[in-house]
Amino acid sequence: MPLTLGIERHLPPDSACFPGTRGGAIKAITCWADTRIVPMGSTTTAHVYWFHGFAGSGKSAISLEIAKIYAGSGRLLASYFFFRNAGDRSRMNRFAVTLASQLAAAVPSAASFIEAAIDTEPGLLTQGVSLTTQMERLVYHPFQAAVRRGLILTTLLKGPFLIVIDGLDECEDKQGIEEFITHMLDFFKRYPSIPLRVFIASRVEQHIHAHLKADGVLLGNLDDYSPDEDIDAFLQASFRIAVKQDPVIQAYIHEHGNWPTISDMGKLNRHINGSFVLASTIFKFIVQPATEADPTTPMDRLPLTLEMNGLDDLYAQILARSQHLPHSREIISTIALLLRPLPIVGISTLLGIKAFEVIRVLLNLQAIIHVPGIDEEGDITLCHTSLRDFLTIKSRSGLFFVPPSFHLHLSYYCFSTIFSTPEGRPHDYGSQYFKAHRRSFVQLSEARDFLKEIGQFKGGQPQLVDRLPYHAFLCSMLFSMLFLVKPQPLDDSSYLLTECTKQLALAVECSDYRIQLWLEKDIPYFIVTEPTRTFQLTEHAYKALQHDLQRASTAILAHLPRILGRQAFSTRKEKEFVIASLLITGISIFTVRQLLNL
Repeated sequence: MPLTLGIERHLPPDSACFPGTRGGAIKAITCWADTRIVPMGSTTTAHVYWFHGFAGSGKSAISLEIAKIYAGSGRLLASYFFFRNAGDRSRMNRFAVTLASQLAAAVPSAASFIEAAIDTEPGLLTQGVSLTTQMERLVYHPFQAAVRRGLILTTLLKGPFLIVIDGLDECEDKQGIEEFITHMLDFFKRYPSIPLRVFIASRVEQHIHAHLKADGVLLGNLDDYSPDEDIDAFLQASFRIAVKQDPVIQAYIHEHGNWPTISDMGKLNRHINGSFVLASTIFKFIVQPATEADPTTPMDRLPLTLEMNGLDDLYAQILARSQHLPHSREIISTIALLLRPLPIVGISTLLGIKAFEVIRVLLNLQAIIHVPGIDEEGDITLCHTSLRDFLTIKSRSGLFFVPPSFHLHLSYYCFSTIFSTPEGRPHDYGSQYFKAHRRSFVQLSEARDFLKEIGQFKGGQPQLVDRLPYHAFLCSMLFSMLFLVKPQPLDDSSYLLTECTKQLALAVECSDYRIQLWLEKDIPYFIVTEPTRTFQLTEHAYKALQHDLQRASTAILAHLPRILGRQAFSTRKEKEFVIASLLITGISIFTVRQLLNL
């Protein structure tokens, strides 16, 4: 069986070490990685190095540098950079398979053992197999086999192989993390002489700390290495480049002398207080181009940064540059909550706006959002995950807060792309993630907020927009909540039932051609769902339900010649079952047939 494990690993944007910095920390890590693993009595050199530090201290940059060093010497077995809200990079789903793919590339002699494992157990490539089984069969055992047969002896003469794992705290699968760590440490206890090291970088999260503070793990604290000189070197070099490129700064220096002054640099370094991400963001904020809304110069902005209280004030100041532009809130909220990054064209298609409108908003935010030069290909990503934390915590972001209810809007946009967008990344994203966004909305909304958010969603939808009418989306969503979502978002499900039926009637009465596509797609979906729930309705709710069902019946019957013409139904009874299934959206077929006199 051919090996088909490849998956591209995207590095975090702007995460490389500035040349000549972080030397002390890097030296400590390479000394550990280069030490040969020789059993000494009952102990061995630690196989695992856990490198921890606070957010924005530069852990990812160091991880990337370590990966580059050992890739250059041929000893990098694999690397994995987790990134929150970035699809597979924020979960353990593809972790073992990705490591196996890189193992096969780094150690070609191990590829045949991976292929043999897959031939023996094809399910290894599916998510139905446990992470520990995947790691054993696809990574650890193939590497062991290659070592035992002496197939990588030349490389091993240089030292052990290394796996680099960065941002473990950004993985959303806490149970998977604990399972991976526990199994990894157990594996190294069983095979103490295996020439393999694992470097892990993360914040100090409880579920990670509790499992990695153990025998066989070397702890490294980035806080032990003062970054002040490195940050000063980064700022000095960056400002020198800015001076060469900006005629406004050049003219200022010609009239006033050196800029930034020694005093300015001292104040900046003290204000930054050891945070590389703050240093990088402050520099980008200072030298960013002026706009009509913000005509200030770099010389004006430098003293402003000294008055800001850390990243939060800086983020707010930068976001305000695009606050006045159309669709600014929707664009930023989308980027913050996407489960997998999209390019500019993908975001504009998802939101139903023009690509230039996305570009216009993002050009003012390049200090905090990575904007590639190619609209169709390069993904839009946050420069640091602390920006997502800021945006999703109301007490920190204030006017820029991205509420959990925006997942409802994203779910609708995703649902609409399935029927409105030709094949491509927006269509693929919509198909894959509309249920996930819907689930996030339901899980994060309290019962008292649920009805309010649904009402606001309906009231905020424009009537003229090139996407599937929102009534169809609400009907499908409420149907799922009635019969497929547990626990229920509301104690009283009668609202879901009556609102679902109302939205069905409104949807099928629309003349939009996509309504027919929606009905055709959902016929088999409703057929396989055979609900048996009983609902207690007030007389008023019952009459409203009956009225909306009659409206829906009349409209759907008008669609039936086209719908049924594409389906293989042999009897009138089967056709009636389909009609009833569409109309009831969850009520028993018998009851609906009585209501509609079918």
